[in-house]
Amino acid sequence: MDRGFWEQAGAIAWPLTIALVLGLLVHRALLALSRRADAHAATRMRARITQVIALPAAVALPLVFLIVAVRAVPLPEDWLDRIQHWLGVGTLLCFTWLVVRAIGAIERRILRQNPVEVADNLEARRIQTQTRVLSRIAQGVAILAGVSIALMTFPAIRQIGTTLLASAGIIGLVAGIAAKPVFGNLIAGLQIAVAQPIRLDDVVIVQGEWGRIEEIDSTYVVVRIWDERRLVVPLQWFIENPFENWTRTTSQLLGTAFLWLDYRTPMAEVRKALQHICETDERWDGRVCVAQITDSDQSTLQVRLLVSARNSGDLFDLRCAVRERMIEFLNASHPYALPRVRVARAIRAAGDSESRQAGPREIGEQTTSPGAEDVNEADVARAAAQPE
Repeated sequence: MDRGFWEQAGAIAWPLTIALVLGLLVHRALLALSRRADAHAATRMRARITQVIALPAAVALPLVFLIVAVRAVPLPEDWLDRIQHWLGVGTLLCFTWLVVRAIGAIERRILRQNPVEVADNLEARRIQTQTRVLSRIAQGVAILAGVSIALMTFPAIRQIGTTLLASAGIIGLVAGIAAKPVFGNLIAGLQIAVAQPIRLDDVVIVQGEWGRIEEIDSTYVVVRIWDERRLVVPLQWFIENPFENWTRTTSQLLGTAFLWLDYRTPMAEVRKALQHICETDERWDGRVCVAQITDSDQSTLQVRLLVSARNSGDLFDLRCAVRERMIEFLNASHPYALPRVRVARAIRAAGDSESRQAGPREIGEQTTSPGAEDVNEADVARAAAQPE
């Protein structure tokens, strides 16, 4: 009996031992190959391909060796089926992992070929946005498909799936309501990838906040606010709500600086000064430099200084510089152009009003508005004309 036991144990052990040793050697070799590929991945296509394949293969190949070895092991049939089933599930998940890494590698290659660190990056931002969104969707689909196939290999899961299909109407309705946000964001991601109302690095106004599109994920968008806060917005929000995109077709913008000046302001001198300010500021792009009176009230004029710049950041700084330098120019050369309160005229007007009120009131001077109950001459004549 002891001899038979050891013979059976040896028959079980040697195939598994050989498979484990071979798997361990292959695993270490592939890990070493992956580390060498990491050092050259930035410059060599072969190294990048090796980097993608090496890690999933380092896990999958030992599992394949064990599948082959288990077939040669004298074990009960149900044990063999169960072990091979689990090893097969592991191999399937490794293949899913390989597909996800391959999609990520294709994404990184496209992003490298279209950098956004250049001056004119409109086309690159369009391609990067499409690539990132579609890559996230493709990876999600691959993971979902791989896990679903792996689960369907279990008889209990297949039975549950058959039961769900039998009651697909109610279950589909409940699942549709529960998964509405997920599928809504998924469809919104496809719409953004195709129509591209936003792209990476776009300057946008979202819910009153000014910022740049920093990240577009499969379910949300990260907006980097100007003060370094992050606004996380669901993808579906950009499809259902209006927002401002300042770099949809170009980054060039117009901006204004308003000044309230005196009626005696020499506008010709203001226009010359504005032209000089723009020409000596490197942030001005040379397109628009206009000074106009856009409004007035009883004491001041509203002067609009309209300028242009290459992008929103330069425009904000240019508007501030135009406002500051124009005020300095008016203070130095035309101080009378700055608004002031005319106290003397106001005092004289108040004195004249008081003298008129203190003087004798003429007879018959009307100090109140006529009312509906007052009787006038026409009312008396109409009453006399009526027969008694």
